[in-house]
Amino acid sequence: MAGGRRGLVAPQNTFLENIVRRSNDTNFVLGNAQIVDWPIVYSNDGFCKLSGYHRAEVMQKSSTCSFMYGELTDKDMADKVRQTFESYEMNSFEILMYKKNRMPVWFFMKIAPIRNEQDKVVLFLCTFSDITAFKQPIDDDSSKGWGKFARLTRALTSSRGVLQQLAPAVQKGDNVHKHSRLAEVLQLGSDILPQYKQETPKTPPHIILHYCLFKTTWDWVILILTFYTAIMVPYNVSFKTKQNNVTWLVVDSIVDVIFLVDIVLNFHTTFVGPAGEVISDPKLIRMNYVKTWFVIDLLSCLPYDVINAFENVDEGISSLFSSLKVVRLLRLGRVARKLDHYIEYGAAVLVLLVCVFGLAAHWLACIWYSIGDYEVIDEDTNSVRMDSWLFLLGETVGTPYRFNASGSGRWEGGPSKDSVYITSLYFTMTSLTSIGFGNIAPNTDGEKIFAVAMMMIGSDELELSRDQS
Repeated sequence: MAGGRRGLVAPQNTFLENIVRRSNDTNFVLGNAQIVDWPIVYSNDGFCKLSGYHRAEVMQKSSTCSFMYGELTDKDMADKVRQTFESYEMNSFEILMYKKNRMPVWFFMKIAPIRNEQDKVVLFLCTFSDITAFKQPIDDDSSKGWGKFARLTRALTSSRGVLQQLAPAVQKGDNVHKHSRLAEVLQLGSDILPQYKQETPKTPPHIILHYCLFKTTWDWVILILTFYTAIMVPYNVSFKTKQNNVTWLVVDSIVDVIFLVDIVLNFHTTFVGPAGEVISDPKLIRMNYVKTWFVIDLLSCLPYDVINAFENVDEGISSLFSSLKVVRLLRLGRVARKLDHYIEYGAAVLVLLVCVFGLAAHWLACIWYSIGDYEVIDEDTNSVRMDSWLFLLGETVGTPYRFNASGSGRWEGGPSKDSVYITSLYFTMTSLTSIGFGNIAPNTDGEKIFAVAMMMIGSDELELSRDQS
C-alpha cells in the first residue's frame, strides 16, 4: 500500500530509492531479512534481463534464488549460500544457476546484509555477475559438436562487459570506511554508498514530495472541492440557478482559482515511476503531467460562470457556456487517480460505494427534473401536459401551474425548486433500489424511457455491491 503511494521509499527512508538510482550497471535483488526464507522485495532491470524472469515472477521468492537451481547446481554450494543468509554474513560464491529458459550460467554471487541504525539486519543485497566466460564452457544441447575454442568464443561474445563488472573496487588508504565492503558489492564508491537510515528525502528546492504533509492536506482540500463540483454543477445546469447570484459566482470563481493553483503544484510534485522509484527531476515531472492529466485538469478549470455572467452575451452562447459547465465533472478524474490508496481497506470501499450511489442518485434526480421541466409546458401550443410528473406534483402540494392570461400570457407557478429536488431525489433513490412505491410514476414516453434506463443502472449497482460484500 505505502509502496504504491510513495514508491520505493519507506517513510522518511531513502535507501531503496538511492540504491535504484546509483546501481544502473549492477544486477541485484533485495530480500527481506526479517521474514522466513528472505523473500525478494525488489529486483532491478539488470537482474531481470540477466535471469530472463520478469519482476513479478521473482517477487516474494527466496533471495537465495533457489528457483534458479537445476540439476548441475552444486548442492554443497547451495547449502553454503543458505548458511550465509542464516548467519547474516557477507560472502561471495561462484555458483551454477539456470535462466528462465533453462540455460545454465555461471554466476559470481555476492551477498551483503544491510543493517539499520539499531544495527539490526533488515535487508539482504544480492548481486550477480555472469562469469561463464571464465569458467569451463558448459556442455549443453546448443553447443554439442562445437570445439572447445569455439564454445569459449561463444561464451565470451555473449558476456560483454564481464571484465568491467568484475573489476575490483579501488580502496583509498589503509583506513577503509566501514561500509566499503558493501560498496564493493554494489560497485559503488564507499563515499557515495547510500545508508539504511532515517533521513529527509533530497529533492530540488521547488519540488514537493507527493506524500508530504502539505500535499496530503492539499489533496484532501481538492477532494472536498471535487465533490462540491460534482454535486453543484449538475444541480445548477438542471435547475438554472445562480445566473445573477454574485455570491455563488464568487464562490465558484474561488474554487476555479484553487484548481488552477493545483495545476501549478502538479508541475512541481514528485510521482512514482514505472520501476517504483520516486521521480523528482523537474523536466520528467512536467512531461509526465502534460501527457496524463494536464488537459483534463485545464478544461475543468475554465471560468464558464464568469463568461456567462456578462449581460451582453448572446443567448445561444450563454446556453453553450451553461452546458459546458458539465465539463467540470472531469475533476472526478482526480478522485479516480487516487482510488488505489484506499481500495485495499474494506471500510473505505463501503464509504466509497455509498458516495457513488448518492452521487448517481443526485445526477439522475437532476436529469429527471430536466425531463419534466422540458415536457410540462409545450411552448408551441402554449399548453401544459397534465400527465407530467411536475404538473401532478404541483397539484399535490397545492402550487399548481396557472395560465397568466392578463399578464405575460404564459404558464406560471408550479412546485418550488426545493420541493422538486427532494421529490426527484426520492424517486431516483426508490428506483435505483428497486423499491418504487408508485406515488411518483413516469407517465410520458420520455419519463418512461428514462425510468427504464435508471432501473438498469440500479440493478448493476446492486450486483456490484453484492460482489464487494
